Amino acid sequence: MRITVHTSDAAAIQELGNRLARHRLNRNLTQATLADEAGVSVPTVQRLEQGKSCQASSLIRILRALMLLDHLDLLVPAPAPSPMQQLGMGGKLRQRASSPVTGVIRETPGPWIWGDEQ
Repeated sequence: MRITVHTSDAAAIQELGNRLARHRLNRNLTQATLADEAGVSVPTVQRLEQGKSCQASSLIRILRALMLLDHLDLLVPAPAPSPMQQLGMGGKLRQRASSPVTGVIRETPGPWIWGDEQ
């Protein structure tokens, strides 16, 4: 199954569990062996593979044990500020978000002209 923006949270978690179970089986690991290598309990591995919620730290430990942790860079790539943002902030990184501007009335642009029409 392909996970898209239209996939429900429950379906995405279930698919994640299925994929992790397939990776575990491809490495010929039992749930107990994976739990031992990851430093988590067997019920944690079972819950994750069944599509139930678990702590993020447990997921990271399981991904590390399955040698999949480096794939998190694909999941959540490091953000890069836009060139305009860098220019406006003098190379500093943004520390907080701003509220959207409300009540601003913008003029509707008219047709574009060259400026030399008389």
